[in-house]
Parts: sequence; C-alpha cells; structure tokens
Amino acid sequence: MQHLQQLVMEAIETSKFPETPSNLYDPIRYILTLGGKRVRPVLTLMAAELFGMQDMTDIIPAAKAVEFFHNFSLIHDDLMDKAPLRRGKTTVHEKWDANIAILSGDGLLVKAYEEISKCNPVYLPATLKILSKVAMEVCEGQQLDMDYESRSSLSMAEYLEMIRLKTSVLLGGALQLGAILSGADELQQQLIYDFGENVGLAFQLQDDILDAYGDPETFGKIVGGDILINKKTFLLVKLMAVISQEDKPILKNLLEAPAENTPSKINDMLALYGKYEIKAAADKLKDSYTQRAFEKMEALNVPNHRKEPLLVLANNLLVRQQ
Repeated sequence: MQHLQQLVMEAIETSKFPETPSNLYDPIRYILTLGGKRVRPVLTLMAAELFGMQDMTDIIPAAKAVEFFHNFSLIHDDLMDKAPLRRGKTTVHEKWDANIAILSGDGLLVKAYEEISKCNPVYLPATLKILSKVAMEVCEGQQLDMDYESRSSLSMAEYLEMIRLKTSVLLGGALQLGAILSGADELQQQLIYDFGENVGLAFQLQDDILDAYGDPETFGKIVGGDILINKKTFLLVKLMAVISQEDKPILKNLLEAPAENTPSKINDMLALYGKYEIKAAADKLKDSYTQRAFEKMEALNVPNHRKEPLLVLANNLLVRQQ
C-alpha cells in the first residue's frame, strides 16, 4: 500500500493550478495540503492492482478525481457545519470567507471531472457514470444529515441510509473506478463496490463508538463530543428506539439541557447507553457489516494474494483507536 500512497501523494502535490484569481485557487491549494491518509484515492489504485494492473499511469487521474471530489465535499460540509477546524487547521470558510469557500469547492468539483476526462477513453462513459452517481449520493447524504438535525426522532433505517450515502458510497465508488479502468467485468465491479460500501458502514459505526468510548489519549478528538451536541449517531438513535417510558424523561432532559450547564452530560448519557447495552448493539452491527465486506472480497475471482492488501487496510481501519 505504501508505494501506492506515495504515488497519490506525488500526484496531488504536483497538481498545477493557475495563480489567478488567487482567491479561487489559493484555497484549493490550501485544502489539498492539509494532509490526511488519502485513503480514497489509494483505494482506486489498490483496486486496479487487485485486478492485475501494474502500470498506474492510466489510473492516477481517477485517483486524483476521487481526492478532488472528496475535498470539494469537505469544504462545503465545513461551511454548512460552521466548523472552525479541519485536520487541526483553519477551515477554508474561516480562513477566507463563505463565498470563497463555495467557489473554490465548486472549482475542485470541476477539476475532479477534468481528471476523469484524462482516463482511458474506452472506459470514459463508465467512469463518468460512477463519479456522477457517487457525487449525487454524497450530496443526498449531506442533505439528509442536515434535515435530520431538526428531527426529534429518527429510525435506524433512516440513519443507516444517511451514513451509507454520506460516507460509504465514496469508498465503494473509489474502488469501482479502479476496477473499471483495469478491465474488470460488471460482476467483479459490483463485488468490489459492495466491499467498499460495507467497510464504509462499519467504519462509520466504529467512529460513533469511538466518540463515546474512545481513549482520550489516542482518539484525536474530544471523547463524548457527539453527546455534547446531541448528534444523532447510531448510539443515540438506537437508545431512542429502545428506551423505556420510565427513562424517556431522563433522556429528554439530557438532550434539552445546554452542555455547559450539564457538566455530567457525557457520563449521564453513557450510563443510559450502558443500561440498554447500546455499545454491544453497535459492535454487533459493525461486525455484521465487516463480515459482509469480507464475504464480498471472498467472492471476487482473483488470486487470494492480491486480496491481502485490501483486507489488511480494512482491518486497520476497523480496529483503529483514533
């Protein structure tokens, strides 16, 4: 994986953008230098390797397209969420302003399609179709996430569909692009897409669990941050579905109380999670999605030694502590 990660890093770092107008292109250069593990574009290259590609020259543009689209979504998400920081650095809308964030994000989206246009023309219709499908679904997921903020209740099906769209489809799409460009047939494309989507769902559930139960020394964020802002994670949605009538007033008071006026809010919510075995339910569902992902990988018609890097990456993502 490291050699593919290096290829992605070099491709992103050597990307050229015009100097003017600076307020359009400087934010693009800025967001692309904030780092991250570049997991999504690396997945595109890993899928191509999985299906026998050795020369990554024709795959790099698709990997860049995935990373450009991902960063477009981050710029806009940060603006909508009014987030002050991204990877420990000032967000684009805070460093510049909201209008610049909108335009520079739009610019990255255009650049994503420009990169896809550089792919092997034989596969261009298929790659454009996948990128467009995933892009629209990510937007749908973000809209649902915002819609659900004002909802007093949420079904588990609604929550899982929202995180599938917002988080998982891009992992699946990144893998499918690599499969397309390496000549894999439609069945193999679907299997690798399903692998990525299920890993993405398990990954988000792991994130929900870590927010409440992670080690403060390794998590990298405030443990219990989602509890403080009443974010509708799997844990809260599950609790709302199973809590007794007797305990509903306790939950209602916790959700309505300002965090600064309720210093014990995190511990009180964790007590409810413990009473109803919410973490165990989250772990069980996460393990179910992980198992589905591995079943999809097992079904792929490629030698097992080629599957190993993706299985190792999936394991690393799903047993992480941060």
